[in-house]
This record gives sequence, C-alpha cells and structure tokens, in this order.
Amino acid sequence: MDAYLCCCQQISIHFFMKTEDYTPILESAGIRPTSTRLLIYEAIAHNSDTFSLSTLEKQLDSIDKSVIFRTLVLFHEHHLIHSVDDGSGSHKYCICHNHGHCHEEEAHCHFYCEICQNTYCLNEDLIPHIDLPEGFIARKVNYIVKGICAKCAAKHSV
Repeated sequence: MDAYLCCCQQISIHFFMKTEDYTPILESAGIRPTSTRLLIYEAIAHNSDTFSLSTLEKQLDSIDKSVIFRTLVLFHEHHLIHSVDDGSGSHKYCICHNHGHCHEEEAHCHFYCEICQNTYCLNEDLIPHIDLPEGFIARKVNYIVKGICAKCAAKHSV
C-alpha cells in the first residue's frame, strides 16, 4: 500500500504526494532516502522561490531543527540545492531544477526585493560566462538584482 504524506499547513500550496516520487532524485545524488529526508525535500520542492532554514523550520515544525539543518547541508553538498547570498544577512537556498542536480552552466540570477525582503529565482536568466584573467580561479559566482518586486510595486504604487 502506498503511503501518502501531507506537507505542512504553512505552505501556501497544499498538496498530497507520494514521498516515493522523490526517492530517485535522492538516490541519484547518492543520498539514502529516509522518510525525514523525503519530507524535507518535498517541502523544499514546493517552495516557489528561495527559502531559509527558518522557513523550513516553520513548515516542518515536527522535525527537529538540527535534523533540518544537517539535511540542508547534505543536500547542498550533493548539489540538490544551492545557496544564495542576496546581501540580506540571511542564508537562503534554492532548489536545483535539473533533475535534482545543480550544474555551473545552469547558474541563474536572483532578484531581491528591498521592501518585502523576498528573494526570487530568475531561472530563465542565466549568469553570463566571465572570462577571468590568466591565473584567476572562480570559486563561486553570485548574481543578484536588487529592487522592488511586482507585488510590492503594485501595493505601494511604485
């Protein structure tokens, strides 16, 4: 019999999904798909944009905070999620949409709203390739556009 899990009520989109649907993604990344990891990945997959540890803690209040943190670290190390430095001081993450794996050539831009402080993935806008001078080694590229999101612009008549 298939087990169905309902993700937390705080998520704006309520859904029912078989947790087995995410098993191949975790396995292909070399991660053992425990029930807790599947629940955490399910919550991540249903965040429409970036998310923080505190966002997941609120959504998954029945899971210990340290377990959520360690799972985020594991998912990051196995390239299922990537970190986003939007300059807000809050560490945020974004899911990798290419069958669960982030690749350098798929790095996309992000938009940080200076009013609501939400960070949005601009998946269609890839970070341009930069030719570095000889001897330079890029370790991470971060491309953030800062401004006012459409929702805040409409609310504040900007």
